[in-house]
Amino acid sequence: MLTFCTLFDYNYIHYGVTMHESLLKHCKEFHLYIFAFDTRCYDELIRLSLSNVTVISLSEFEDEKLLEIKPSRSKSEYCWTCTPSIILYVLENFPVTECTYIDADLYFFSDPQILITELGENSILLTSHNYSPKNLNILAGIYCVQFMTFRKDVYGLKALNWWRDACIEWCYARFEDGKFGDQRYLDDWLTRFEKVFVLKNEGGGVAPWNVQKYKVVKKGNQLFINNDNEIIFYHFHNMGFEKQNQFNLGYYELDNNTIQKIYKPYLKILLANKARFAPDFDSERLTMIDYFLIIKRFIMRILSKRYNLYYLREIR
Repeated sequence: MLTFCTLFDYNYIHYGVTMHESLLKHCKEFHLYIFAFDTRCYDELIRLSLSNVTVISLSEFEDEKLLEIKPSRSKSEYCWTCTPSIILYVLENFPVTECTYIDADLYFFSDPQILITELGENSILLTSHNYSPKNLNILAGIYCVQFMTFRKDVYGLKALNWWRDACIEWCYARFEDGKFGDQRYLDDWLTRFEKVFVLKNEGGGVAPWNVQKYKVVKKGNQLFINNDNEIIFYHFHNMGFEKQNQFNLGYYELDNNTIQKIYKPYLKILLANKARFAPDFDSERLTMIDYFLIIKRFIMRILSKRYNLYYLREIR
């Protein structure tokens, strides 16, 4: 049985529930540990009683080290800071032999077992950003935190504890001394740690920063890239609702074929789940750093020539 963990708050619950639905559809046997990052999210997840899910509250999970640095991080930065800690929490508190962290904005189009099988005798699985030439972004790092597996052995725990300590010391939404958030710490893991494996299957990790490299093809009910490589999951990064009938698909260049075959079915499901929860911003928890990042993203959207708005009336 596959073991996964993820984290999100109530504003992101529709993404998390949609991701969970995709696991139920495509993954034969799994258990998902969801770390609810606010009380409203926890209460709603308990009410939903999702299949194959254990919900963990902040009060259960947070320790003294995390609580000590929490006031110094924005909401996003604190979530990044906690990523290695939630994986470690699952490995240390539940009877599992390995755990795979997954971002809440992933959607599985096929069984992820094929990806984790690649790990073989290794202890740590990384996924590369695999950038397309037009989206090369060295600052964001070689590897993406989106999908990472750690075995509960000396090699996996060594790397995981090192990463947790590093993120507690420094994890911010800025580039500084070769660091950025929780992600750039992974760049040298092939030499820093033993038994680290980089996923080879390009169907695990299709995302808006690399989809330009591929032609997306649909055969029956399954999606492929370049006609022969099955898409296992897609990372719907940097996407959200602008208005009631509009999606912002982010800054990446996306052709109509990609939008119709990948985004269209996902947006329909996501919209239905958003209507169930009607998430809103908890303004009392927004810090000055959060407001700065919101303004920064708004300015980038205005300046970006690749800004996409996709109207929902076109996909109904």
